[in-house]
Amino acid sequence: MAILLTGTAQTGVQQMLPMILWIIVLGGLMYFMFYRPQKKEQAKRDAMLAEVQVGSAVLTTSGFYGIIIDIPDEETVIVEFGSNKNCRIPMKKAAIQEVERPGAE
Repeated sequence: MAILLTGTAQTGVQQMLPMILWIIVLGGLMYFMFYRPQKKEQAKRDAMLAEVQVGSAVLTTSGFYGIIIDIPDEETVIVEFGSNKNCRIPMKKAAIQEVERPGAE
């Protein structure tokens, strides 16, 4: 009787092995298709925001173009919009979508 039970237990494990392998393969595929590219994009964005400096032309997430005139702390910048020198708005660095450095073409 014990031989019959071990024989059926082995076939049960042998039947589950391909399913477990498929779960591992699908998990790895999801990692390489979703998580890893998103992590790379976030690293590029963090590097871009770390290199922001006074005088950089920026595009905000709301679609406004402006020039950074001051960086009071790590999370905040003061941006001047348009040719009107009185339009200065403090905003978070996270609201910056693109940066163009001064003198770069």
